[in-house]
Amino acid sequence: MLFRYSILFTLLLSGLSSFAQTVYPKITGYFGILHPIVTVSKDETNVNFRDYYTVGFPTGINIWKNEKIGFSFEIVPNIKDDQGTSKVTNIVFHPGVLIGLGNGYTFAGRAAFESSGRYGITPIFNKTIIKSSNSSYFIAVPLPLRFGDDHPATFTLGFQFGIAF
Repeated sequence: MLFRYSILFTLLLSGLSSFAQTVYPKITGYFGILHPIVTVSKDETNVNFRDYYTVGFPTGINIWKNEKIGFSFEIVPNIKDDQGTSKVTNIVFHPGVLIGLGNGYTFAGRAAFESSGRYGITPIFNKTIIKSSNSSYFIAVPLPLRFGDDHPATFTLGFQFGIAF
């Protein structure tokens, strides 16, 4: 009799532990460092690290509905150092949808609203490279497309890395 109860108890615990791993919605936070590499418009091509240095600090919250779909809200302050003078040049408000692609890959489709007056979209391809029980490290390729504020449309290629917890 005791043996049956111990088996039942073991099955119950193993069922609860597997249930705890798949509870949704799942909320995660993250912080990253973003380096725009090159920005192209019809008028010019700007390369980061050449004449100036721009860096962004994406910080956000992801709310996963299930393992395939979620919502994310991100804020990205950008700092530019140009000829020895640095300042916050822009803050991007970045809500979007998350699509889990499997094998550690995620697609984020974000709307973009910049404090500079520009707006657009930012598709992002993300890959988790190290995953532990408390956090994971990721790399991402953001591809911002921006319009407005009496400037020509721009397309940027960037590189981002960060930690999610």
